Amino acid sequence: MGQKVALTGNEAAAFAMRQIDPDVVAAYPITPQTEIVQHFSSFVHDGRVRTEFVTVESEHSAMSACIGSAAAGARTMTATCSQGLALMWEMLYIASAFRLPLVMPVVNRALSGPINIHCDHSDAMGARDSGWIQLYSESAQEVYDNLIQAVRIAEHAQVHLPVMVCQDGFVTSHGLENLEIEPDEAVRAFVGEYRPEYHLLDPERPITMGPLALQNAYFEARRQLAAAMHEAKPVILAVAREFEALTGRSYGFFEAYRMADAELVAVALNSTAGTLKEAVDELRRQGTRAGLLKPRVFRPFPWEEMADALTRPGIRAVAVLDRADTNSTLGGPLFNDVRAALFDAGRRPPVKNYIYGLGGRDVSFAELVSVFGDLRATARDGGTDTPVTYLGVQPRRSGELAAAGTRRR
Repeated sequence: MGQKVALTGNEAAAFAMRQIDPDVVAAYPITPQTEIVQHFSSFVHDGRVRTEFVTVESEHSAMSACIGSAAAGARTMTATCSQGLALMWEMLYIASAFRLPLVMPVVNRALSGPINIHCDHSDAMGARDSGWIQLYSESAQEVYDNLIQAVRIAEHAQVHLPVMVCQDGFVTSHGLENLEIEPDEAVRAFVGEYRPEYHLLDPERPITMGPLALQNAYFEARRQLAAAMHEAKPVILAVAREFEALTGRSYGFFEAYRMADAELVAVALNSTAGTLKEAVDELRRQGTRAGLLKPRVFRPFPWEEMADALTRPGIRAVAVLDRADTNSTLGGPLFNDVRAALFDAGRRPPVKNYIYGLGGRDVSFAELVSVFGDLRATARDGGTDTPVTYLGVQPRRSGELAAAGTRRR
C-alpha cells in the first residue's frame, strides 16, 4: 500500500533515486535541476543510501564519470537539463553506443541563446536521436513512477540502453503536488539487484570498450543499437504491467484521454497535457467531441500504435503541440514524427502543428481551447494551407512571421 505525500517534481525524482539506491551518482548542478542532486546529496550525507556521490567540474565530466562507472558494472545515475545536457552531447552518444543502462532525470529547460532558464523541450528534443530512450512526465507522480520503471527498462538484457526521464522545468520540477509513494522495500524489490552480464572489472570475461571501429565494424554496431530500440518497446510495456501490479497505476506508450468517440484530437507532452485535459472537459460540456493523446514514450517512437490511435474512424482533425522547434520550416519534432507515422495510413486526418511556450512562455487555457476551434475549421474545410502555427508569439512588427506555411496566433 502506497503512502500519500506532497512533493515537488524534483523532490519526487530525488526520492525515487533514494529508493533505487544506485551504486554511483556523478552530477553537476544546473537550474532548474539542481534540487534533484541537492536533495540526493543530503541522502548520501545522512547515510540513507550507499551511493558513491561524485562531484565533478562540469556536465561533460558527469557523463564521462557515469560512463566509466556503468562500464565497470555499477548501477549509475545522474541528472541535468538545458546547457548541461548540451555539454554532455559527445558523451550521450558514447553511453548509448556502449549499451550502458544509465538513468538520468532531465528537467526540461530552453537552450540558449538568448539565455533563458525556463521550460521548453529543446534540450531533450535535441538529443532525441542520440540512442537514449526518452520518457516524458506530466506530473510529479509520473516523474516518480517513470524513474523507477526506467531502471528496469535500461537494465533489461534485451535493451541495455540509457534512459532519460523528462519533466517540465519550474512547472513540474518546483510545483508541489500530491502523489503516492511506495515502501522502500517494495521499490528495491521491484528494481532488483543489478548484475551485468559483462563489465570491465570481470577478469574471467574480458571485454573491450571504446575501440576504433572503421568501415568493417561501425555500421553493424549502429545497427545493433537500432535493434535494441526496437526490442525496448515490448520491454517498456512488460515493465509497465509489473509496475501496475505493484502500485495499481497503469502506463503504456501514451495516455488516451476521452478518445473513444473523439472527433478533434490534441497531442501534447508533459505538463501541458494536464491543462489540455481541462480544455477537453470544457469542450465536452459544450458538445464538442474533443480528445487528448499524451505520449509518454518518445524514443523509441511508438509509430504503429500512434497511427492506430489517430486514424480511428470518427477522428476528423489532429493538432500536435510542440514546445520546441526544429528550425526546418516543417514544424516541431513531435509533429514531424506523428505526421510521418500517419503517412501510410489508409485513412488519415489532417494534422496541424502548434509550436508554443518556448522559453517558458505561458500558454493560456483560452489559447488551448482555440486550438480545437482551429481544428473544427480544418475538419470542415478538409485540410489546411497553414500546417504550422506559432501559438502566443508576439512579433515586433506586423508581418514579421509571414514565412510560407506558418502563421502566428
